Amino acid sequence: MITLKSPREIEAMEEAGKILADIHVALRDFIKPGISTMEINDFVQKRIEDAGAIPEQIGYEGYEFATCTSLNDEICHGFPGKKEILKDGDLLKVDTVVNYNGAMADSCWCYVVGESKDPQVNHLMEVTEKALYLGIEQAIPGNRIGDIGHAIQAYVEAEGFSVVREFIGHGIGPTMHEGPSVPHYGEAGKGLRLKEGMTITIEPMVNTGTWRSKMDKNGWTARTLDGGLSCQFEHTIAITADGPKILTKQD
Repeated sequence: MITLKSPREIEAMEEAGKILADIHVALRDFIKPGISTMEINDFVQKRIEDAGAIPEQIGYEGYEFATCTSLNDEICHGFPGKKEILKDGDLLKVDTVVNYNGAMADSCWCYVVGESKDPQVNHLMEVTEKALYLGIEQAIPGNRIGDIGHAIQAYVEAEGFSVVREFIGHGIGPTMHEGPSVPHYGEAGKGLRLKEGMTITIEPMVNTGTWRSKMDKNGWTARTLDGGLSCQFEHTIAITADGPKILTKQD
């Protein structure tokens, strides 16, 4: 189901997005070699709850954690764990959803643990983040879903990387996952027409090798089929008459 949000509803989602954005800013200093991904999960959960909000991922289809912490070749939905200790140069994606007084915000951000001496890692992060914003630029009334995906895919593939197909963006509010589906690949001018008041996530997942994935035995975690690295950046945005409004914008 696709719901068009009023200015008041978008403002409420932006409040949830501010909580989430502030957490990602705080993670820049918190994430370091030697800590576990469960420590990150607990840090995020406490920050959400201290802000009077709800970590919406807990309980979603049986999911147990406030975050998804996906390392290196894990594309998405990685489980945090006490024994999963971060090492210098690891590539970590932290994804979480905040529910603040019923308003939702969803954002994933990618971090290098410590320092990376691998130029491919730095290039992958730069390309993925730029791809996110190229997709956002297309999220205006009158454009189509395919315009978002085409902008992302064309840029990413020209840089020598691939775009994950199996996991895509989505509408958000009043629940975590709503219509429309927002692929990060596609043809310009194709797909559903975007309307003022839509709220969606754009969250390209970009791999160094093949875009194909395989699932872990836990039934949640997806990783690259060839063991290559995967990167993701995600914002929640509102489509407005004045252009795309990023609701999870970081300071």
